[in-house]
Amino acid sequence: MDVSFLGGPQPQRGVGVVAPFDFALDRELWRWVPDEISLHLTRTPFVPVEVSLDLARLVSEHETLGEAVRALGAAEPEVLAYACTSGSFVGGIAGERAMCEAMRRSGELPALTTSGALLDALAELGARRIALVTPYTRSVTESLEEYLAEAGIVVTGRAYLGLTRHIWKVPYRDVAAMAREAVRGEADALFISCTNLPTYDVIPQLEAELRMPVISANQVTMWAALARLGTRAVGPYQALLDPAARHQWPLPGTPGLPGTGLPGLPELPEGQEGWA
Repeated sequence: MDVSFLGGPQPQRGVGVVAPFDFALDRELWRWVPDEISLHLTRTPFVPVEVSLDLARLVSEHETLGEAVRALGAAEPEVLAYACTSGSFVGGIAGERAMCEAMRRSGELPALTTSGALLDALAELGARRIALVTPYTRSVTESLEEYLAEAGIVVTGRAYLGLTRHIWKVPYRDVAAMAREAVRGEADALFISCTNLPTYDVIPQLEAELRMPVISANQVTMWAALARLGTRAVGPYQALLDPAARHQWPLPGTPGLPGTGLPGLPELPEGQEGWA
């Protein structure tokens, strides 16, 4: 059968993704990616350590990153993304920048990390005070707060689960419950940490309920990587991805911001399928 009329396949543009060995949310990453972009994922080698600061340091070693980036080179991606929050904040801002440089040297390509993308996303939203949700233990959560403080970001409230394994199995209802607990005081946005914590479907529901931008680790990683390619991440009703969606809330520091006690917009309805 002649299939020449089909043309194609179209030229491929790709994002090379380095993830920790226990990363289990490949499918979620793809949900933010437009059809014309491919993701090429590789993982760091297995180590018999549970989620902790020690593991964060092991999966972010420059030698490990270099080997992963060189493996991705065969697929010819145009940008490199390290998809792990703890692995990219554990060394502070200087450590995150050094990771990007190590990846750039190994792959000769633009490189970014989840924690670097987080700071870019907060700058995009004009958010300086955030509520924080993590699945981590207290020590890992505190390390994230230290990284944010170094960047001038104030954490106004937090909630964490204390998990050391199987983070990808946390249901949306638990993520939502932590978000409600974390949003105390004056916050400009909510950040949900960990690329192994499912968030795609819960983001629009929480934005509607909490009336503030909600960003997550996987979301900011894909948003930043795709921006390097000159394209946009896809995601319905997500404020980071759609500037028009931000108009339903006041800008940070203006009347109507949640937690200020000032009048704001009427409550928005829930209605996004997939929120368990």
